[in-house]
Amino acid sequence: MIHRFLMRHLGVYYMLVACLFFSVTGAFAKALGAYLPSIEIVFFRNFIGLLIICYAIYKKPLHQKGGHPWLLVFRGVVGTLALFAFFYNIAHINLGAAFTFSKTSPIFTAVLATIFFGEKLGSRGWFAVFLGFGGILFIVQPSLGISKTDLLGIWSGLGAAMAYTSVKELKKSYDTRTIVLSFMFFGSVLPLIFMGAAEFVSFADFDFLFSKFVAPSGIEWVFILLMGVAGLYFQVFMTKAYAAGKKAGVIATVGYADVIFTIAIGTAMGDALPNAAAFFGIFLVIFSGIIVVKKR
Repeated sequence: MIHRFLMRHLGVYYMLVACLFFSVTGAFAKALGAYLPSIEIVFFRNFIGLLIICYAIYKKPLHQKGGHPWLLVFRGVVGTLALFAFFYNIAHINLGAAFTFSKTSPIFTAVLATIFFGEKLGSRGWFAVFLGFGGILFIVQPSLGISKTDLLGIWSGLGAAMAYTSVKELKKSYDTRTIVLSFMFFGSVLPLIFMGAAEFVSFADFDFLFSKFVAPSGIEWVFILLMGVAGLYFQVFMTKAYAAGKKAGVIATVGYADVIFTIAIGTAMGDALPNAAAFFGIFLVIFSGIIVVKKR
């Protein structure tokens, strides 16, 4: 009976497993944040992915039209800068809150697609957008003061949305692996540039960019390896979920489960639970995101 249920809802099952692996990836990144600067964690996370995608291209060469190199650069740079903010927040705030900020990307993507591609959002879509922004306000709680991590959290969602929006055009001219390669390449090179610059300059308020390289040792290498493996399995199961035949909107909706997983994992790692207002904000962001992804 359980087997029959799983076969009927295979896409949902795969996405739940993917969410769990994504949450575990965040947990190892948070654990590493106690030893290494967040930008260095971004480097290792992307460098592992770069090796994997290069091997995939080697095994099956690219066939594509091309013609938009600067848009590829834009996707890689903006996506990486958003990832810098996301991983910095993973190390410095509640794991669940960091993931919730990143989950605002579908809301920002809907707005950007409306502005730049003329997509119609409709009254329900706009309601979801305003609901999502209201959720952000409940999480940030500006009456208590807006912190650097609040601003970085908003950027992690907006920057990811800008990167995702560019993919809409890139897919017309490039193999998917090329688009991923641009992200992994800049996600590996930019951290090295900023860590190198940190040897000569120091900006305390921009420590999410300018931090000196710290040589990993012992348990840190284990965490780096496990983070890479968990990240790989997240990609594998997410791909399986979308290929399982269920509607993409349903699968994307289930993808919000990683917020629940990260709140539980973060609490187990010593995070304080969000206050009532922040919990309500997390609920609004998830609810609005579900409306947007089902609408789109």
